[in-house]
Amino acid sequence: MDITIAHSFLPQNDPDAALKFYRDALGFEVRNVVGHGDMQWITVGPPAQPDTSIVLHPPFADPGITDEEKRVIQEMMAKGTYGMVVLAAKDVDAAFERIQSHNVEVVQEPTDQPWGVRDCAFRDPAGNMVRLQQAQ
Repeated sequence: MDITIAHSFLPQNDPDAALKFYRDALGFEVRNVVGHGDMQWITVGPPAQPDTSIVLHPPFADPGITDEEKRVIQEMMAKGTYGMVVLAAKDVDAAFERIQSHNVEVVQEPTDQPWGVRDCAFRDPAGNMVRLQQAQ
């Protein structure tokens, strides 16, 4: 069996801010934009991985989401506990400096972790945790 990751989904509530973070700060390429206004699905990914993408989606586009679920999602997004992605870079310190220069919310500066990785963390404009670890 040969299974790979094609797409992962993260919520976004401001398409322009999401583009600035993922395209400008992280250096991802924009692969597709569908919809208009606040209802945009934006597909982004690292240029070196053309077959793997993150779809930044409006969190309330599903008509089956109840008002209570919307409230919980909004609260979790505001706290930064709803979505998360872990990325890797060959030099986490250099990547941290470049990303930080885009005036993003830093959660953790580069740190050697007891489980054997060096990593740092940011929040994207929607509050999603973006961890960046040194590629092994």
